[in-house]
Amino acid sequence: MKKYISLIFIFGFLFFFQSCSSQGSLDSKTVDALVSSQELTFYGERANPTNYDVINVMNSMPNSTSTRMLQLNGDYTIVLTKDNLEVVLPYFGRVFNPSYGNPDKNSYRFTSKDFTISKSQNKKGKWTLRIKPNDVKNVDEINLEVFKNGKAFVSMRSSDRQPITYDGYVSKNEEKAKEKDKL
Repeated sequence: MKKYISLIFIFGFLFFFQSCSSQGSLDSKTVDALVSSQELTFYGERANPTNYDVINVMNSMPNSTSTRMLQLNGDYTIVLTKDNLEVVLPYFGRVFNPSYGNPDKNSYRFTSKDFTISKSQNKKGKWTLRIKPNDVKNVDEINLEVFKNGKAFVSMRSSDRQPITYDGYVSKNEEKAKEKDKL
């Protein structure tokens, strides 16, 4: 009898975690439609700096770990429309040309109206979007990889700082017309 109870408990536990992991995923057709329309929003959930010095400094702080510090809330996004690219992402790492007195210039906060997008899809259904903003001087390329379930991976390559990556998910753009009507 104890074996049956333990088996039921194990299966219940596995079922619970399987249902939790399926939350927040999209249908593959929805993801294909979002990428094809080039109207999507990336929501960053985690920042992954490539510089181990940054991670070591974060781990050396008392009562905290770098994994907790690098968890992002939903305020950090990349909003892509046909004629506009708006990026608001934090940066953790070494900046070679910092701007003193203006901390907004040390993170990725910009709007681009002149950019090129090249997209491709592999056999397993993963989309890769290479976005090259032409009117932003310190960002060379943004690589956005979108998986079939809506999860996404972003890597930023810049001319004046070390590379950084972000994990998150993509979603449909929120309508800003409703926000303007409220004001």
